[in-house]
Amino acid sequence: MTDAPKSTAGEGREIDPRLLEILVCPVTRTCLTYDRDNGELVSKAARLAYPIRDGVPIMLAGEARELNDA
Repeated sequence: MTDAPKSTAGEGREIDPRLLEILVCPVTRTCLTYDRDNGELVSKAARLAYPIRDGVPIMLAGEARELNDA
């Protein structure tokens, strides 16, 4: 039996708008935006991008990717 590779992206799935309304950045408690191309929830205030894995947002600062200035 082989394990299927785990996806780190949102696999093109849409995030439920109701979920997006209630989720906030755990660091700043500000709103998040959905980055469909990267499969992430972005906190502009914290400059962090939280991954979505298998349709589940991973809202841990240690799992977030730091956003650069570019």
